[in-house]
Amino acid sequence: MLTAIPKHWFSWDFTVQEGSRDVAKIDVSWWREKGTLTVQGKDYHVYREGVMSGLFVLESAGAVLARAEKPSAFRRMFVIEHAGRQYTLQAKSAFRRAFVLLQGSQEVGWITPQGVFSRKSTVDLPESLPTPVKVFILWLTVILWKREADAAASGA
Repeated sequence: MLTAIPKHWFSWDFTVQEGSRDVAKIDVSWWREKGTLTVQGKDYHVYREGVMSGLFVLESAGAVLARAEKPSAFRRMFVIEHAGRQYTLQAKSAFRRAFVLLQGSQEVGWITPQGVFSRKSTVDLPESLPTPVKVFILWLTVILWKREADAAASGA
């Protein structure tokens, strides 16, 4: 199980811990939806493939490790592909910030904030997923939380 801790009160950057050990960092770019994931000292790039595209990529050294597609602009959901397997990351309910990870129709993991006003989160994803892919799934969740916060701040 992982814990995601925001670096500062208003920051969208996170430190990811397993127990008390730092295992990853998420640096979210202020420009567009991209960033850098640093997992055990190695950098991975995450980005949206195009301005109007719903495709998101996790890559390292030019190789794509995982892809995610947001099939609908109106649903808080991603379809993720990694190593020939497909997962669905979706909001647990319309009114909560918690997300579940499904493989087929079976729930295999979840990401949930530790409090109503907190972004500190507990992350429980399958052990079969490599840590960079787990952190990518967390980054996708952070992107959706950030969109919601930005919309609320703008009064939309």
